[in-house]
Amino acid sequence: MEQLIVEDPARIGPYRLIARLGEGGMGRVYLARSDVGRTVAVKVVQDEYAQHPEFRKRFAREVDAARRVGGDWTAAVLDADTEAAVPWVATQYIPGPDLTTVVARDFGPLPEHSVETLANRLALALQAVHEAGLLHRDLKPSNVLVTVDGPRVIDFGIARALDSLVGDSLHTHTGMLIGSPGFMSPEQVRGLALTPASDVFCLGALLVYAATGRLLFGATGGLNAHLFRIAEEEADLSGVPESLAGLVGECLHKDPARRPTSQQVVARTTSDRDEEWLPGAVLAQLVRHAAQLLDYAPEIPEAPAAPAVPAPRSGQPPTPPPASSATTPVVPIAPVEFVPALPNSYAAVSAPASQPPAADQGLHPLRWWGLAAITLAQLLVLVNAAYLSLMAPFITRDLHLSAGQLLSVDLAYPLAFSSLLFLGGRVADLVGRKRALFISLGGFAVASALGGAASTSGVLITAFALQGVFAALLLPSVLALISAAFPEPKARGRAFGVFGAVAVGGAAIGTVVGPWLIEYASWRLCLYADVPIAAIAVVGAATVVRDRSGRTAARLDGLGAVLGTGGLLALSFAVNMVWQWGWSDLRIVAPFVAGVLLLAGFAFWQTKAGVPLLSPYVFQDRRRLGALLTMTLTGAALIALLRTQTVCLSEVRHYAQLKTGEALLPAFAAAVIGSTQISARLLHRVAPRTLVVPGLALVAVGVVLMTGMKPDGAYTAQVLPSLVLSGLGAGIALTPLFAHATDGIEVKDSGAASAAMTIAQHVSGSIGLAAFSGLVGSAIVSRYHAWAGAPKGLEEVLHSGHALRTIGQIPAAYGISPNMMKSIGDATVGGYVATLWWVLGLLVVAGATAWLMMPSRRPADTL
Repeated sequence: MEQLIVEDPARIGPYRLIARLGEGGMGRVYLARSDVGRTVAVKVVQDEYAQHPEFRKRFAREVDAARRVGGDWTAAVLDADTEAAVPWVATQYIPGPDLTTVVARDFGPLPEHSVETLANRLALALQAVHEAGLLHRDLKPSNVLVTVDGPRVIDFGIARALDSLVGDSLHTHTGMLIGSPGFMSPEQVRGLALTPASDVFCLGALLVYAATGRLLFGATGGLNAHLFRIAEEEADLSGVPESLAGLVGECLHKDPARRPTSQQVVARTTSDRDEEWLPGAVLAQLVRHAAQLLDYAPEIPEAPAAPAVPAPRSGQPPTPPPASSATTPVVPIAPVEFVPALPNSYAAVSAPASQPPAADQGLHPLRWWGLAAITLAQLLVLVNAAYLSLMAPFITRDLHLSAGQLLSVDLAYPLAFSSLLFLGGRVADLVGRKRALFISLGGFAVASALGGAASTSGVLITAFALQGVFAALLLPSVLALISAAFPEPKARGRAFGVFGAVAVGGAAIGTVVGPWLIEYASWRLCLYADVPIAAIAVVGAATVVRDRSGRTAARLDGLGAVLGTGGLLALSFAVNMVWQWGWSDLRIVAPFVAGVLLLAGFAFWQTKAGVPLLSPYVFQDRRRLGALLTMTLTGAALIALLRTQTVCLSEVRHYAQLKTGEALLPAFAAAVIGSTQISARLLHRVAPRTLVVPGLALVAVGVVLMTGMKPDGAYTAQVLPSLVLSGLGAGIALTPLFAHATDGIEVKDSGAASAAMTIAQHVSGSIGLAAFSGLVGSAIVSRYHAWAGAPKGLEEVLHSGHALRTIGQIPAAYGISPNMMKSIGDATVGGYVATLWWVLGLLVVAGATAWLMMPSRRPADTL
């Protein structure tokens, strides 16, 4: 590590440079910190290469390759701008020496249990590389960093997709050696097509080095002789522990087909041994390295008055020990005869003396205006969905719809929206999130205009179905764009605070705007109003929204799309029809079971697909999985609570639709405060579960207050406190769930991962509402006792949960006496109250899930 010099820029993108880590023929690597203190390694491209179109493509490909590799044992790519005037990439800084330093200089050969652990962790890293469709192609000791909790594999600068091994002019110039002699496979030496087995051979060579401290085929005789031994001679395993010699020998077999896979190496090296993986002396040195890095302060270079080089300041803090970054530079091998050496392409690149414009360096300067445009698009969809159900009576009246036609109108939007979320998220990754936002906004506006002009049920059904299709593309794009635009914790908290406020309050706004437009204009105006809003969002997005680089491979997982879409469609149909047929009806049971099985098949297939619709690593992170599960449970609980609060206002207290919407506004106001003023301000300061669990506790208190609901209870004493507390709690809890579930997602997978979060929120809400409605209906029927003289069909009306709305205003027309009406009111209120205890239980489970699975530490930027 070296101090910065005058020619070095002060910042690269959003990162302040601290020191030089290394330099190679193509670039330079800096140690840097973000504004919130995160330590990263920033690689910038040398100016002469930055002007070379083919090199820029190569650099973009390197970054994309690194983004595609997940897992716990690789160094993550945190940020990049491959389109800047001087392209750069920021990776996780690993504060530890490489394996060469540990074995050759500091300690010597590692003991048996350390080598076994090393084999296991490196095999896991290769498994992640191979599952992403890549090869590492340069696994060697200098590309393995040693840390307290395990090794990390770095340097994917020459890793390439398996389907692009041929015809890459920049990577395969004739006579160019790609790899490092001493850690190359026979097929690399011979110039043959490579498979993952090539990396397994390199793993075997690396394990021999770790166990013995020597190169597998020696270090004498010149490069050509060394390459000949790799290709023709048998490996010398003397000094390798007996327990590992058999596995290492298999890894080093000359025939790639006879080597074990990385998965098999993992299985054969997994151990239940509960001890530190490194000797105490090595661990102590690693701790000292990390401590010195914490105290390290850069010397600020000053421009000299004369060409003389300025002397170091007195009292300069000690230079920290050599610590490798995610892009450890290596010394290029000198060309020998016909096999010229390739400098390590992920070794760093020198930065120009002048900085590129701010707009090209990193975060978009107008991204907060972009957030406004993005959330406007989000609000458009949520408000529209909220008032679609309010239109039904007026649509039926104006278009003279039959019961069957009205049912088709009601089903068109939710079936299209729910079933296509997975596909919509992946399409956004394929075409780019910003382009997907444009397409979805334009399509949604056209569909709304078509619905507003509809004169027949067929046209209206088509319009609503198209709205659902484009909404399924829009919402994942919105979430992905926000997640990519705000990577730093403080700004991310503020951005997701706004997103959470809109997510919670969109439905409340729809319940106010919809009835107002319907009452004072028409249902058609509700649909026409979507058009100018969409136009404003398109203009805003076009001017101030920027999509970060990182599209996925231009292929679609066809089988995954069929399984995921089919499963969501079957589930959505079942939960949207359960109110009519009931949970015990075969017409509900069959599609529900089919949906569950299809989604199970989808989940299994995603672990096997070459280019999955939803990358498996999204769910392999326990903390992210905890956020998704918590969102699923919370979404179901919140929709059930909102249903109870709405019934209390519209049916028990006989509020009109417009007044009901206005009465719900305090919940929206509280949610805005909770998400933007509490959660957003604390998200980067405290652990996510520290916000989620108290937020859910506030919602639970709101549920308990609603259990005291009485037919003659006052709004301010009974409903208002529940609305305020539940809204405040939802705002506090949902913001960290959204932020954490999308954190650490590669840009190329952000659309699909955002779709998973959208499914957890919306589809779980539909399932929760269906289950809640069934429980409410049964509870109401069981509490009604005045069956003597009851009219035919009363039980069915009671089971719907809306008996007070259906017959409350004109009881005499149904043959309902005042005593019967009182019994119906008591049974309805009692049924809802009893079922709320199930909601309370759901919130408890959600809180426990968040507490057990989500991070217990604040999202401070780790070293």
